[in-house]
Amino acid sequence: MIRTVLGDVDELGVTNSHDHLFLASRVLPGQELDDVEAAFLELQRFHDTGGQAVVQWTPLGMHRRLDALPDLSRRSDVTIVAATGLHQAQHYEPEWLAKTLPRLEELFVEDITQRRTGLIKVAGGFHGLDPHAVHTMTAAARAHHTTGVPVAVHLELGTAALDVLDLLCGKLDVPPHRVVLGHLNRFPDPWVQDRVASAGIFLAFDGPSRAHHATDWTMPGTLTRLADAGFASQLLLGGDTTTVAARGVPGMSYLVTHLRPRLDPELAAQIFVANPTRAFG
Repeated sequence: MIRTVLGDVDELGVTNSHDHLFLASRVLPGQELDDVEAAFLELQRFHDTGGQAVVQWTPLGMHRRLDALPDLSRRSDVTIVAATGLHQAQHYEPEWLAKTLPRLEELFVEDITQRRTGLIKVAGGFHGLDPHAVHTMTAAARAHHTTGVPVAVHLELGTAALDVLDLLCGKLDVPPHRVVLGHLNRFPDPWVQDRVASAGIFLAFDGPSRAHHATDWTMPGTLTRLADAGFASQLLLGGDTTTVAARGVPGMSYLVTHLRPRLDPELAAQIFVANPTRAFG
């Protein structure tokens, strides 16, 4: 079953596997995604082009608006999967972080069991894992073992994928098929992609967006290459809009109207429908 903001379901349909309806960070002043009606319009456009589900990766302390998501899901007829978890330390006020870090596992489990969140979002560092990342991922792994929900990882500029694999799946015993790595398209190294895919991890390619524009053009070819290598059942695709300036440009609907037609129909069905149901189940 997949935990959504309106309850558990057994399938998602055509899915945007990584995006943000709401998000705020101290490192992005003035760029907050906090407009409920703007979020509704984005969901409505996505629905009108055939989209059926959105996975929001916004974690604890970043204005994820769990209160607004159920009504948005009902109004738009789009299934929404929300996240618990914690991002890099830079995104939070030090005082809030100091009070939150000792309770992470407890907070993650409470979110999943009481607030209908369906994934645990954590983050690595640039080409490595700092003590904050190790602490956060350790709490995420423990919460995963308690609840069974997947762990989704922000890779900083697409790096440190193998470090995450070693920690989460090696030392912390999270099954690889319960891990989703985001932003691998930002550091499109085929050797790294093949290594993590061979381990059984889900690979979430997040674009098109302004943040990923430099490597967006490589994504369709990368997806096809990985599928031909036998990893079609592990590929996911999302938009990852993170700032108000990027909202609607090109928007969630672009995934369905422009990217899906570029893929082999059978591969597109796996990436947009079959794989998200298994990844977030």
